[in-house]
Amino acid sequence: MGTIRKALNKNNIKGSFFVTGRFLEDRKSANLLKNMYKEGHEVGPHSDQHLLYAPWEKRDSLLVTKEVFNKDLTENISKLHALGIQNIDKFVAPFEWYNKTITEWAKDVNLVLYNFTPGLRTAADYTFPAMGNKYMSSEAILEQLYKHESQFGLNGFIIIIHIGSDPNRMDKFFNQLEKLIKGLKDKNYKFVPLNEI
Repeated sequence: MGTIRKALNKNNIKGSFFVTGRFLEDRKSANLLKNMYKEGHEVGPHSDQHLLYAPWEKRDSLLVTKEVFNKDLTENISKLHALGIQNIDKFVAPFEWYNKTITEWAKDVNLVLYNFTPGLRTAADYTFPAMGNKYMSSEAILEQLYKHESQFGLNGFIIIIHIGSDPNRMDKFFNQLEKLIKGLKDKNYKFVPLNEI
C-alpha cells in the first residue's frame, strides 16, 4: 500500500479505499490506512468478511439475508470507526458483485454503492497465472485500458485497482499506478474524488 500512497501523494491525487474487516486485522495495514485518511484520502467499507451476496450464475438472487448483510457491514464500519475514520457514506460491494436489492439495503443504512465503470479490466488485477484464461498480466490490463480509452474515452470513469492480490501474482498492478497516472495526465485527464464524478 505504500507504493499506492507514494504515487497518489506525489501527484496530489486523493484516492478512495474500500477495505474489508479482514484487511483491518493487520495492524500495519490498518495504521497506514488511518494515516492515509488523515492525509485526505477517502476510506469506506467493502464488507467485513468479503461475503458473496448473489450467485455468479443468477445475479438477481441472494445468498445473504438483510440481517446478515447489515451485521457484516456494521462490523466493517465499526472497525473503521475504531481507527478514527468518520463520515462514511460510500460502499463498494465485495467481489464488485451485487444486485438491486443490495443497492437498496445499502441505501437503507445511508450508503451509496459504487462500482467500477464497465468496459475496463483493471479489476482483473486479482488474477494470477494458475487461473488460466482468467489471468491478465499488468501489461495486458494497461493495454486494454488504453485501447478502451482510445475508442471511447474515460471521462467520468471509476477505475478500481486492488491494494492487495494473491501472493501467486508476481506482477502487482498497483506497481503500475505511477505509470498509469502519468499516461492519463498526458492525455489531459484529471483525477477527482468519487463525489465529484
